[in-house]
Amino acid sequence: MEWRNLYRGFLMGISDLVPGVSGGTIAFILGIYDQLLISISGFFSKEWKKHIGFLIPLGIGMGATIIIFSKVISYLLKYYHEPTQYFFLGLIVGVIPFVSKQAGLRKNFKIQHILLMIVVASALASTAFMNPIDPITITHLTVKNTIILFLSGWAGSMAMLLPGVSGSFILLLLGVYATVITAISDFNIPIIIATGCGIVFGFVISSKLIRYLLSNFHTGMFAVIMGLIIGSIFVIFPGMPESGTPFVMSVIAIVLGLLIANILNGVGDKA
Repeated sequence: MEWRNLYRGFLMGISDLVPGVSGGTIAFILGIYDQLLISISGFFSKEWKKHIGFLIPLGIGMGATIIIFSKVISYLLKYYHEPTQYFFLGLIVGVIPFVSKQAGLRKNFKIQHILLMIVVASALASTAFMNPIDPITITHLTVKNTIILFLSGWAGSMAMLLPGVSGSFILLLLGVYATVITAISDFNIPIIIATGCGIVFGFVISSKLIRYLLSNFHTGMFAVIMGLIIGSIFVIFPGMPESGTPFVMSVIAIVLGLLIANILNGVGDKA
């Protein structure tokens, strides 16, 4: 068992609770993104036993964090929204040099890759101006909302695996974010199962697809990933903070995020 994946899962779990922040970005920072894709797709194959040691501690860390911190994150986003967003903004900005190094940007990127990166970044940034579907908190399952939650979980999980795309943000746009967070906080098992089945299904499909694209279109896929990460900066940007205490807290938060990203990048380089 790779028990150090407990803290990795902890970090990924926290990020996946925040709309606009991607667990895939944290996996990139930690240097486990490729192994994550291999293990998820490999777990649903004949060689599934080889991947249990990697996935179980990671899953425990993520699951425990989501259960324990769902209310904490909701509280921070409600009462300290700007500093919380600036902290994650610092993490995202801090990962860009690391991903650039992994992609071999100066060596491998040509004009078409740069254009692709700009297009993807612009497309994701434009979602910041989209209005989420009016949220209705689902507490009891019907056939219709079971299908909605399953498909939402599927879409969210595909986003979770892509650096720069937030699964929580997708759920927010689809109007089910409040339902999922409330279900986790209240241990509403039927809602959790309906959404969780969609998430698992999405993980299987998207992990295989992303692995294929990285293997066969490596530079182009990294251009997409970098575009997604850059575009997510505009999605999560909460606006300029008010002067005084909010401004100071936001500055401290973004600096702290940058520092932590730098530390984790060092850990990722050694992973």
